[in-house]
Amino acid sequence: MQVTIPRIVIAGTHSGCGKTTIASGLMAALTERGLRVHPFKTGPDFIDPTHHSITCGRISRNLDPFMMGETGVLRTFASASGDADIAVIEGAMGLFDGIDGTDIASTAHVARILRAPVILVVDAYASSRSVHAVVRGFQNFDPHIRIAGIIFNRIATGKHREMIATEEFVPALGWIPHQRGSEIKSRHLGLVMAHESDGMRSFGRIVRDSCDISAILDVAQSAPLLAIPPAQKTPDVNKRAVIGVARDEAFCFYYQDNLDRLVRAGAEIKFFSPMQDTLPEVDALYIGGGYPELHAKKLEDSRCRHAIHDMADKGMPIYGECGGLMYLCRSVSIDRKFRMADVLPARVEMTKTIEALGYVKGRHNGRPGLWSGTALIRGHEFHYSRVACDADARFAIRLTLGKGIENGKDGLTEQNTLGAYTHAYFSDTFCRRFVAAAENFQRNH
Repeated sequence: MQVTIPRIVIAGTHSGCGKTTIASGLMAALTERGLRVHPFKTGPDFIDPTHHSITCGRISRNLDPFMMGETGVLRTFASASGDADIAVIEGAMGLFDGIDGTDIASTAHVARILRAPVILVVDAYASSRSVHAVVRGFQNFDPHIRIAGIIFNRIATGKHREMIATEEFVPALGWIPHQRGSEIKSRHLGLVMAHESDGMRSFGRIVRDSCDISAILDVAQSAPLLAIPPAQKTPDVNKRAVIGVARDEAFCFYYQDNLDRLVRAGAEIKFFSPMQDTLPEVDALYIGGGYPELHAKKLEDSRCRHAIHDMADKGMPIYGECGGLMYLCRSVSIDRKFRMADVLPARVEMTKTIEALGYVKGRHNGRPGLWSGTALIRGHEFHYSRVACDADARFAIRLTLGKGIENGKDGLTEQNTLGAYTHAYFSDTFCRRFVAAAENFQRNH
C-alpha cells in the first residue's frame, strides 16, 4: 500500500538547540490554521509527546526503530496519521545521534524510513557566519537525508539575522528571536509534563511570527509516496478482561501503542489514580512510570495502596514499570521513608545521579506460575533510584542489554506481580499473556 501523507521531521544539531519548543510551536501554529496535525516523537521519550498531544488534540506517538523495528515505525506512522493534513515528527538529540555512536534509532534513521524531508534547527547564539559551516556539514553528512530547510534559533537582533542571511546554502525557513526567561522548566528526566506548563502552546505565536509557515507546508507536501507493509490480519477479539491502568500526575509514562495492543488482545482499559481514587473493579493492573517520588506522601496516605496489596495477595496479575515498580515495593526513601504498596520484596532509595540510561533488550525467563512466559522484551531505562531487594528475591527478566534492577536482572516478581525498571514496548505475545492472565483471575474470583 502506498500513502501520501505530508510530513516533516524537525531535527536539531544537538540536544538543547531548541527543537522541542520549535516543533511544538510549529504544531500549534499549524493547528491554529485549522489543519489536522498529527504529532510524533522519535525515540523512547514520554514527556515531549504530552506537550504534542495537548497542542494538537491528537495522541502523539513514538517512532523508535530499535524498539518497534522499521516495519513497526511505518505501520504506526501510517495508521496514526492517515487522516491528518500533516505529520510533524520531532527528533531526539542531534540528527545523526543513534545507539552507542551509531546511526541506529537516530532521528536520521527515522527520516530515512519515512522518506521525510528534514528541517534542521540550528542554535545561532553567539555566532554568525560560522553557522553555515554547521549547516554544510549536516547537509553533506548523509546523502540519503534531505535537509530541506533551516530554522535558526536564538537570533539576538536584526543585525544578527542580516549577518547570517548574507549566505544561504539551505533555505532559511525561520528566524526565532532569543526568548530570555521563556524556557520550559525541566527536571531530571527532561522537561516538566504538559499539565504543569502551557509554555509550548504559547510558543505557537512566536513560530507563526518568525517562520515562513507556507514554505514549511510546501516542504511537507514535497514528501514522496510512502510504501506501507500490509498489516497482519488479526481477528476481532471480544473484551475478555478489564485492566486497570494507573494514570495521574505520579504515573504518566505510557506508550499509546502498548495500550492499543492490550485492547486488541481483548482488554478493556479502565484508568484510575492511585493517589485519589479507590481501586476500581478490574481483573489486572498496569502501573506505568512517572514521578511517584514527587507524590510520595499522597501515595502513602491513599487507601488505594492497601487495596492493591490485598489484590496482589489474591493473585491478581499486576505489572509495574519503573515508577510502577517503585510503588509496588515496600517503601521509597527520599528525605524520609514513605510506605508504598508493599507487594514486592524490596525497598527503593532515590539517588542524586543517574543509575541507568539507555536501551534494553532481553527476555522473560518463563518463571513457573507467572503469566509473562518467555516473551522477548525491548525497551528503555532511565532512572534516579535504586531497588534493594531481599536476599531471596526472584527475577522474571534476563537482559542482554541494559542494567535492569541489578546486573542485568529485571522483573522483580512475587505471586502474580511483576515489576521492572524497563519501560517496555509491548509485543503482541506479552499482551495476549497479560490479558489471558486477567481473564483467568476474573474467572476464578
